[in-house]
Amino acid sequence: MKKWIVLAGVVLLIGSLAGCGKKKQEEIPMESTQAQSTQQTASEQVPTQNETTEEVGLTGETVGKVLLLDFEKQREENPQLSAQEMADHILANPIIQFSGTTMTVEEGLLTGFNNAEITGFEEGVMFAPMIGSIPFVGYIFTLPEGADGEAFLKLLTENADPRWNICTEADETVTGMAGNMIFFVMSPAQFG
Repeated sequence: MKKWIVLAGVVLLIGSLAGCGKKKQEEIPMESTQAQSTQQTASEQVPTQNETTEEVGLTGETVGKVLLLDFEKQREENPQLSAQEMADHILANPIIQFSGTTMTVEEGLLTGFNNAEITGFEEGVMFAPMIGSIPFVGYIFTLPEGADGEAFLKLLTENADPRWNICTEADETVTGMAGNMIFFVMSPAQFG
C-alpha cells in the first residue's frame, strides 16, 4: 500500500513540474486597472452565457478587463448578490478557459498576497482554476457598510504578487469596486 502512495506522489510531482516547463508565447506587461463606478458604457458589452467575446466585440480586451466589466454589470443589475454568488457568476463567464472552483476565505494570509494579511472585509470568496499551473486567482470581497474601499483596494494592489505561483506568472492585475463589493483578479491577458 505504501508503494502505491509513494508512486501516486511521484506521478503528481512529475505532473506539476511538467506544468512549470511550459514557456509563455508572448510577454505582456502587468497592468493594474481600477474601476470606481458601475457606470461604464462598455459594461453593456459583457458577454452573456450564450455569447462569446468575439460576438460582442470584446476581442481586444484582456481576460481581467472582461471579467471586471462582467462584475460591474452584474453588480448594477443584481446589487443583492453575495460574494459567493458573484464569484460563481464570474467563473461561468465564457472567457474563462478552465474548470474552476470557489472557496470562502477569512481575514489573514491569502493566496497571491505574499505575507501580507488581508483584513477588513465581511465576506470573501476566492475563485481559481482546479489546476495550479494556470496563473489565475481572483477574489470577491464584501466590505462593511461605510468601509474605506479605496484603502482596501490599495492594500490589495500594493501586496499583489503576480508570481505567487512558483511555475507561472500572471500578466495583469485588475481591480474594481462597485458599492461595497470589491473585485480583484490576477490572470493571463488572454487564454490560448
